Amino acid sequence: MNAWAVQVIGRNNKFYYYAPVRHNSGQMAIGVRVSNNILGLYKDVLGKPLVTNNEFDPTVFIDDDRNPNLWYMKLNQDMISYSGSRTKITLTTTGFGTPTSGNSRKPTTFEEGPWFYKCNNLYYLVYAANYCSENIQYHGPYTRGVIMVMEGAIFNNYPRLIDFGGNSHFFYNNGALQGGSRYTCSVAVKQFVYNSDGLIPMIKMLTAGAPQISTMNPYVCQEAETMAWSSGIEVEVCSKQGMDVGSIDNGDYIKIKGGAFCSRAKSFSACVASANSSGSIEIRLGSATGTLVSTCTVSGTGRWQTWTTVTCPVNGATRMQDLFLWFTGSGTSYLFNVKLVAV
Repeated sequence: MNAWAVQVIGRNNKFYYYAPVRHNSGQMAIGVRVSNNILGLYKDVLGKPLVTNNEFDPTVFIDDDRNPNLWYMKLNQDMISYSGSRTKITLTTTGFGTPTSGNSRKPTTFEEGPWFYKCNNLYYLVYAANYCSENIQYHGPYTRGVIMVMEGAIFNNYPRLIDFGGNSHFFYNNGALQGGSRYTCSVAVKQFVYNSDGLIPMIKMLTAGAPQISTMNPYVCQEAETMAWSSGIEVEVCSKQGMDVGSIDNGDYIKIKGGAFCSRAKSFSACVASANSSGSIEIRLGSATGTLVSTCTVSGTGRWQTWTTVTCPVNGATRMQDLFLWFTGSGTSYLFNVKLVAV
């Protein structure tokens, strides 16, 4: 599927996934899928596009009056149909600025990936601007400004801004992970504070990420894809619902930040699957090569989505620790998949 910048929004205990895709006619169309769980699976409830207009990258917004809008048209309360005609928004250099030198393909700086939202009774439109490579600009209270200049190795930089845990967070794309390049993006987040007048400050790409809001409870089952950092792995759809960590090779790892070991951990368990013969999960503290406190052997289960639980003793995990799962094994194919972890 040739999908572009998607957006998910919740309403009435359901989640709506709006995706711009290439229609069989060759034009761009916007489709919608629905799920009872934000993790999926999302189902096509229309069997056709919500709208076919050869445009892309929708942004969906529900205002205080509870009326939803797909940026340029009014959605009905069911979120899968719309009322009235679509509104064309004319882009002008007065509103969006003159594109950078050499970028004659668009009349203004506006490129793609818009995000429309409201914060402290002020409305904001944030978007990727200027073609190849993109910076992040916005329209806020009485002004247009730049949030992030062109940085990094990537071409696409789609912004998202949300409030969570009493703090504001800016999500953006970079190419910092292994294999990152112009079209191979990874998602990064930076905590920020609005200026007193509501304007958004300039933000630079960083490797540290946002500060941790709360600790991770290692004594309950955590989804394996709940990670602060990773190397080599991929995340895929799981037969047990949700996602799992897969495409694991020897030497790959995931980092779980801020595990609160309030009492001495005695064992480690993981829900795993493998179509191959064997491999191991090394549980290390502090870094990918830090103190080894346990090793779990993973045997073949016959299929990549046939799951079993492996358990191994733990010795030495106390206090607040970053937990690293270091994957080892031999052979040229992937080792195993991981769904859940706990101590």
